[in-house]
Amino acid sequence: MSEHSIKIESLLKIENLSVGFGRGDVIEKVTEQVSFSINKGETLALVGESGSGKSVTANAILKLLPKGSAHYLEGNIQFSGLDTLSCSERQLRGIRGGRIGMIFQEPMVSLNPLHKIGKQLVETLAIHRGVRQKKAEEQAIGWLAKVGIRHPEQKINAYPHELSGGERQRVMIAMALINEPELLIADEPTTALDVSVQAQILDLLKALQQELGMAMLFITHDLSIVRRIADRVAVMQHGKLVEIEACKTLFSAPKHPYTKLLIESDPRGVPVNVDINSPSLLATEQLKVWFPIRGGLLRKTIAHIKAVTDMKFDLKKGHSIGLVGESGSGKSTTGMAILKLVDSEGSIRYQGNELQGLDRKSMLPYRSRMQVVFQDPFSALNPRMSVAQVIGEGLRVHFEHDEQTIDQLICEVMKEVDLDPETRHRYPNEFSGGQRQRIAIARALVLKPEFILLDEPTSSLDRTVQAQVLDLLKSLQEKYGLTYLFISHDLNVVKSLCHYTIVMKQGEIVEQGETQALFSKPSHPYTQELVNLSIF
Repeated sequence: MSEHSIKIESLLKIENLSVGFGRGDVIEKVTEQVSFSINKGETLALVGESGSGKSVTANAILKLLPKGSAHYLEGNIQFSGLDTLSCSERQLRGIRGGRIGMIFQEPMVSLNPLHKIGKQLVETLAIHRGVRQKKAEEQAIGWLAKVGIRHPEQKINAYPHELSGGERQRVMIAMALINEPELLIADEPTTALDVSVQAQILDLLKALQQELGMAMLFITHDLSIVRRIADRVAVMQHGKLVEIEACKTLFSAPKHPYTKLLIESDPRGVPVNVDINSPSLLATEQLKVWFPIRGGLLRKTIAHIKAVTDMKFDLKKGHSIGLVGESGSGKSTTGMAILKLVDSEGSIRYQGNELQGLDRKSMLPYRSRMQVVFQDPFSALNPRMSVAQVIGEGLRVHFEHDEQTIDQLICEVMKEVDLDPETRHRYPNEFSGGQRQRIAIARALVLKPEFILLDEPTSSLDRTVQAQVLDLLKSLQEKYGLTYLFISHDLNVVKSLCHYTIVMKQGEIVEQGETQALFSKPSHPYTQELVNLSIF
């Protein structure tokens, strides 16, 4: 394995970096002799599964790993001639956020929930550039517009919780770039974004690279992004660098077996075979979700946020419908309305029975038959409950089983989703992201539902794990005749799982049809854009 040689001045050089975690004499090595360099103006993509050491390596560059438990066992990191591992904290403060910008994966953790985003953007300009308040506010608004946030003059006064997930991620990108750094470390910066915004952000980053001569270390598990943005690719597995090569060469002729596995894990295959004459399980007509905007002293309704307007579909038993569109298009709101978790107008019929107007007690028999798996397996599971308690909670609510029967059902469903029943007394934080999503699927499956709402269930997972979860969902659908409403912004995943696809934009359906036909000949300009962007 040899690094692709380019006779350009290196901006960042990492040599034989080994990092461990632990206290006292017990230190577990998590990265081992990692070596690579990044040249000025170059993009190096760092890829690999969760736990491979990508983020640890990136955080080590600025010594952002937890003090006390993190140990830099060997090696050195040179940034523009400065050894960041041995330099003073004061020197590092001058580099962090100024010469090196960083975008983290989870914006709600990175943004201060107590301050408006405008204050946080202005603060970083004041600290690193000494820009005065008024000029800093103007620059902040300009950067919010640059990263694709609508109405930046208004959004600058918003708190993080008032923004969507995609908007919060864009704020993080603006914050990292506002000081025009020499190196940008981007740790899964587009995971929460839909494909159209993702493309805009990637194009923006490439344009800024040319403008500023900025280098990028881009950490991702999405190989379609790597193809689009990287000059070179470094592949990590179990804390070691297993391959580093020019992007085109790596994809056309991968050498390491693990690299080949990653490339072959892109979503593929077709939906399971279904009976086209299946009866209707779930149908909506003129479904509408409008949230009132209140104003004035009497808090009267002065306008509405039209989250969903005139949603109509008929989902047959055993079939899958994909609901696609950008963030804020109304996909998740539609799902929550169907489950009667938000108020809506219009018709929702389940096996011919109208659900609108049913009170909480009347809805209870339908709750066990209609289940949901959420996007983020980290926040969807109660960290204070063991896996057995998480999976068994619904059984205790909906059925009158004894504890022995409940434990037996929990063990059975864990085997169904390829989890070891012996681990049922552990807590969610002891499992990987993919395992946690399997726990969430088991929680839904244990009630033997007919319908499952899948709200972006694979978007936060590694490609190899994503492929495993998709295979699991297909096998469960085939075995039990499950019916899915699958919400996603990844059209390749939708193509692999869904028989029918509905495309949404700004709360309305713009196009719908049989999945293969829709993707091969999209008629609406927005659908055409989504399809084109999904084929990098």
